[in-house]
Amino acid sequence: MNILFIMYDQLRFDYLSCAGHPHLHTPNFDRVAAKGVRFTNTYVQSPICGASRMSFYTGRYVSSHGAQWNGYPLRVGEITLGDHLREVGMNCWLLGKTHMKADAKGMARLGLAPDSVIGARQADCGFDTWARDDGLWGFGPDGYYDEKRSPYNEYLKSKGYDGDNPWSDYANAGVEDGNIASGWMFQNADKPANIREEDSETPWLTSEAIRFVDEVDGPWCAHLSFIKPHWPYIVPAPYHAMYGQNHVPQALRDKAELKAPHPVLGAYQKSAVAQAFQRDDVRRKVIPAYMGLIKQCDDQLGRLLDHLEATGKAEDTMIVLTSDHGDYLGDHWLGEKDFFHEASVKIPLIIYDPRASADGARGTICEALTESIDLAATFVEAAGGEVPDHILEGRSLMPWVRGETPEKWREFVVSEYDYGSTPRAPALGVSARDARIFMVFDGRWKLIHFEGGFRPMLFDLQTDPSEFIDLGEDPACASEIARLYDYLRAWGLRLAQRVTVSDSDIAEKRGKSGRRGILPFLVDGSEVAPELVEKYRGHARQIYTVQPAETAPEEGDKL
Repeated sequence: MNILFIMYDQLRFDYLSCAGHPHLHTPNFDRVAAKGVRFTNTYVQSPICGASRMSFYTGRYVSSHGAQWNGYPLRVGEITLGDHLREVGMNCWLLGKTHMKADAKGMARLGLAPDSVIGARQADCGFDTWARDDGLWGFGPDGYYDEKRSPYNEYLKSKGYDGDNPWSDYANAGVEDGNIASGWMFQNADKPANIREEDSETPWLTSEAIRFVDEVDGPWCAHLSFIKPHWPYIVPAPYHAMYGQNHVPQALRDKAELKAPHPVLGAYQKSAVAQAFQRDDVRRKVIPAYMGLIKQCDDQLGRLLDHLEATGKAEDTMIVLTSDHGDYLGDHWLGEKDFFHEASVKIPLIIYDPRASADGARGTICEALTESIDLAATFVEAAGGEVPDHILEGRSLMPWVRGETPEKWREFVVSEYDYGSTPRAPALGVSARDARIFMVFDGRWKLIHFEGGFRPMLFDLQTDPSEFIDLGEDPACASEIARLYDYLRAWGLRLAQRVTVSDSDIAEKRGKSGRRGILPFLVDGSEVAPELVEKYRGHARQIYTVQPAETAPEEGDKL
């Protein structure tokens, strides 16, 4: 079997028609959901691109793999999805974005050449690369944001788009009065991108995926990772005009959230992106473009699904649809991601398994608490392997996919965020070491813990599903706070770093040293089986020590 692991960057969990969006019709997402299982309570391990993706790819929590923010290298030697799958006979490929930065110092220390097979896999998060393009080709006074090669820019140049950076000048810019109207400016979000629709980013990567399916033999896992609907929020015609201001929902926010907010939340409400999305005119331009980008993603998903069906590949390909985090879009007076409200930390997840074992669960919804790290374990089981649970910290979702209910499923989910690299840390007077936040959520109560001496935040999603009322200082909620801290404490005590030896390895080794002659702490040897001391008894074949003479004690000698 093959696995098609599709990720859409910054796709909110509720911006799909199968999730109940009132205006955005996504028939192809719905098409996969109708054949598979839609998970409605899936949470990322960090609400920021790089850290979240490293958790997807390692199957480990952020504080376990250590790549806690964008641009933080994943340490050399960290075991990834590709390593696990290749061990069970499945190749693992990348098409699109990873947001991975290589641990160049670690590779140099171990003598790993970047152009070697092992070195290339280390640099690309364990994947073999079909077409890596991280999708943000900004250029400023200090050069390019991303200094790697851009296959997409090369494609655009081959199609006749001029300049050094057609990604910026055409794919992510409109035209106004004959001038470039860059998608970096929210005021241009309602303009059509100055590019032929079939040459824009999402169709280009879909074409690469179709070419991959046609040319690569299985079994394979292909991580098809789209940059959209991530900003710049601009989309080519006809998608730029499919939605209007009448399709923009009221922002999910309350003025009470601005009155004496938690200091860290208040710092984020003052950020540039939050200030922009607090403006209704910005939301009225950006959200229709965001919806247009999602609609284009859905259409291109349909194109890929049709190709899989036409070639017979759909019969042996598991399909997974998800996102690396959400997008506030002005909810809670915030923009982007970076915090722990549902709009940011909760993601869509749909899994379709074509095998007969999944027939009983088709078209169903699973409300169990699930985490992004569960996918790595899911893929290992789906590929026929045994999940190495001393390394992978998630749990396989295959029982749910088959319509089964696992025993003792998790009681809570955890997400982490390190904001030490952001301007919020110095603004709050917090050191980089203490600029860390942890969320623990049990399906009703959501606790947010802050290092650096701040009080916690608390939301009751049963009585306050909009997450407007922070109960972190409410004495009546002290017992709930204590209970959630117990969860967080138990999570913090997890066994996370003993990754080279499994529990079964330990059980197998237990007691074997005695059978190899290591017998410390014996008094006379009778404490163990005779066969264990057999080699340590018997006649001395050669004697090198001086033996004392046996003489009787003389009178007066002291005994």
